[in-house]
Amino acid sequence: MIEFVIGVDSSTTTCKAIAWDRHGQALAEGRSEPFALLRPEPTFYEQQAEWWWDGLCAALSDLGHKVDLAQAKAICITHQRETFVPVDRSGKALRNAITWLDERSHAQLTVLRDKIGADRLHQITGKALSLTPSNGKILWLLEHEPDVIARAHKILDTHAFLAFRLTGQFTTSVASADPMGLVDLRTGKWASALMRELGLHEEQFPALCQPGEMIGGVTASASTATGLPTGLPVIASAGDGQCAGLGANALGQSRAYLNLGTAVLGGFYSPDYRTDIWYRTLGAPVPTGFFLENCLRSGVFTVAWFADRFASDLKHHPLGLSIEEQLEIAASKLPPGSHGLMLVPYLSSVMTPYWDAGATGITVGWTGMHGREHFYRAILEGIAFEMRLCGEGTMASLGYRVSQYVTMGGGSKSGLWCQIMADVTGVEVVRSTSTEATCLGAGMIAAASLAVGWYPDAMQAAQTMASTAEQFSPNPRAQAIYDDLFEVYRGLFPALQPLLAKLTALTRR
Repeated sequence: MIEFVIGVDSSTTTCKAIAWDRHGQALAEGRSEPFALLRPEPTFYEQQAEWWWDGLCAALSDLGHKVDLAQAKAICITHQRETFVPVDRSGKALRNAITWLDERSHAQLTVLRDKIGADRLHQITGKALSLTPSNGKILWLLEHEPDVIARAHKILDTHAFLAFRLTGQFTTSVASADPMGLVDLRTGKWASALMRELGLHEEQFPALCQPGEMIGGVTASASTATGLPTGLPVIASAGDGQCAGLGANALGQSRAYLNLGTAVLGGFYSPDYRTDIWYRTLGAPVPTGFFLENCLRSGVFTVAWFADRFASDLKHHPLGLSIEEQLEIAASKLPPGSHGLMLVPYLSSVMTPYWDAGATGITVGWTGMHGREHFYRAILEGIAFEMRLCGEGTMASLGYRVSQYVTMGGGSKSGLWCQIMADVTGVEVVRSTSTEATCLGAGMIAAASLAVGWYPDAMQAAQTMASTAEQFSPNPRAQAIYDDLFEVYRGLFPALQPLLAKLTALTRR
């Protein structure tokens, strides 16, 4: 029997469990039904934390029909970041989880600015003021649902919630908790002084350990629920973005990762701690170092939004093509620049580099000749322009340029988008062999843990287990066109930002 480790990705939309051998080959995959997003208010995005556990059990059950789970050496779970849930002493959720997409905490950003200071918060946590981290949303609960915070035994990130269900231990990794915006990345510990200034207490959060450490063994009750063997080591992991970077082996100066998921993420490895407006700083899922990550909240989210709102009539294609595939075929026939239509993809505010919680999207250049294929291509181009904007700022901060983006995630299946990314950024784009590089990164952490011991550390696991496939080199002619268009793109939001802020203020009362 082939031994394997289990990498799990408990994402915003579903749970996937993949059995990886020591060479990074996927032996089998299990998957849950999709998770819903609850919208009790227009700007609220919530989930029931119990869905994550049900999803994990379902994914492992599905996997267990394809491989013998008794042969597993360890399990490691990566997860949607910033999402959190308050629980009681038994681990039962006291309310719905608040997800990373949630935008309820505009007023609390002012509180953070006044009590902590934007620069100080950024220097301590690596995160600028933004709607994405958990800190503002926890302050929202303190103000609007104080009884929940008072009754909460622990406030858990997704990784901590699932680790508790598997092991009975309230423990998470530094690289899983740090996206919450309450970890002092300079020390790798909870920012206890900052917490106290906000009216929070370190004791209400899980214990921290390093990625790759064993949290505990699977309990008998968890074994019954999941099919995993009792005592199977549960290895501390990292958030999905960091695991994607590890799964792409983007750990040096030559390559960065480009995760085309619900949010689009570009990540660069740095051995040293640093902060800048161009990126958020995250703990790397390896013994040392950090990932400097560009983050566009509305990535594939924008593509899916457009397909749902403007192209639902394409749903039933006689050959079974998806809406996106049909739109891509039409968009591929258009020239670079979409005949003058340009989109700034801030449908869900903007993080890097403007950190503007009130930002909204921009579409300019409309004429009577434009159709939805132009809009679709303009979305792909706009996201690529944004990655160039933030990527160039990050590389300037680092003092070097990468020669390759390794891409993964659902959007990486689009050949058109990969080519546009290469043409716009001027950097070669290569697909990860596995579109599930996030799960693979979790598998690498498990493979390098002391409990498994296949590799001395996760960096060496990545060198062996990661591989790339198709390459997309910049087309000189298209690149020259996009170079000129980029000068237009980079000026749009700064020019319109004051007017957009006024529009937001007038319409979001």
